[in-house]
Amino acid sequence: MKSVVICGSDRFAKEIKEFAKKLEKLGGVVYAPNSYRASGGDWSRIHEYDKKFVALGLTLEHVYKIKMADVVYIYNKDGYAGVSTTLEIGCALALDKPIYALSDEDPEICRVALFRGLVKDPKKLIEFLK
Repeated sequence: MKSVVICGSDRFAKEIKEFAKKLEKLGGVVYAPNSYRASGGDWSRIHEYDKKFVALGLTLEHVYKIKMADVVYIYNKDGYAGVSTTLEIGCALALDKPIYALSDEDPEICRVALFRGLVKDPKKLIEFLK
């Protein structure tokens, strides 16, 4: 079975985690994003100088996951993809990874044009991974 990396905004961290768990229960190999806040960390308590290093670590780790995965899945609920997700889409494109997304409601047509298809359900995504 192919592997999938999930990319998406930190505002959807809980939902992404649930989606990843469902994929794993179906037998998928899943690389999910790590989120400093979702892990219980308090972003507001980090010194401003240190925030860039935490952000850099999380970003580089996720880029590595994109390199390892066979398929990239964009969890863009209601069409929202922030700056980091846009960067991840660019990385996936540069690495010639197939990109699927939750939604095509994105107001940025350039992002939508890069999606091979829409997949709203973990069971459907598993089909692409077989």
